[in-house]
Formats: sequence, C-alpha cells, structure tokens
Amino acid sequence: MDKITSVAKNKKVFRNYEILEKLEAGIVLQGTEIKSIRDGNVSFRDSFIDIQKGEFWLIGFYIAPYTAGNIWNHESDRKRKLLLNRREIKKWDNRVRERGFTVVPIELYIKNGRAKLEIGLARGKTSYDKKDDLKEKSIKKDTERFTGKYR
Repeated sequence: MDKITSVAKNKKVFRNYEILEKLEAGIVLQGTEIKSIRDGNVSFRDSFIDIQKGEFWLIGFYIAPYTAGNIWNHESDRKRKLLLNRREIKKWDNRVRERGFTVVPIELYIKNGRAKLEIGLARGKTSYDKKDDLKEKSIKKDTERFTGKYR
C-alpha cells in the first residue's frame, strides 16, 4: 500500500487554468532538498514547467535551504529536471505545441519516501470564465447554507 503525504498544493492553478489531464512526475533533487521538502519549506509562487530538448524542467520552484545544512546546502531556486516516460513527454509536448496548452505544477507530495510532483496539462481561463466559476461557487455555497448541509 502506498503511503502518500501531501507537502504543498498550488492553489492558484485551479483559479487561472482549466486542468484537462494530470500526471505524476519524479523530481531530480540534490542532497539537502528532500530534507527541506519533508519540513514543508517549499513555495509554488511563479513556478512553471518548461519543455527543453524533449525534457520537462520545473523552473521557479522555491525550496528553502535546509536549516541544519552546511556549505553543501542546495541552491534554493534552481531549475529541476522532471522524470517522465518518453512516450508521455512526446504526447504532452505535441499538445502544447499544436493547441496552445501549457503544463503547470499542481501538487508536491512524498510517495513511499520519494518526492513526486503532480503536473497538469492546462488551458488558461479568461476573465469571464473566472467570474462564472466564482458565481457558481457562490450559488453552491448559498444553496448548501439554505438546505442546512453547509458546515
């Protein structure tokens, strides 16, 4: 049985993008990065995924330096390679190039002792799409409150 511990979620993704597909990717990390991730010292702010030469790279993802680290502590905002199957990389690369989709990081978690990143193939929302989502959310909340199912 898989033991999964969520570390961080990128909440802005669901507000700004419509997620069409999700995929689990491994991350190439340096020594103290996994210790800092286990402590939860990460931030998705301004992070994105770039496709370069048939490889996925996580750029702008912040992992704070490990507090008990020494001179070999990691660089906090370096770009990190994502580990995916070659077939999946080609499939998603073609969709990004043809239809104008983008690949975004969704959630970072630890699965069986290894850091994994859930990524999503996404399409950007327009301002009126965001307004419609807020309206639906408000209506749902009001109906739950009215029927007594609201917490």
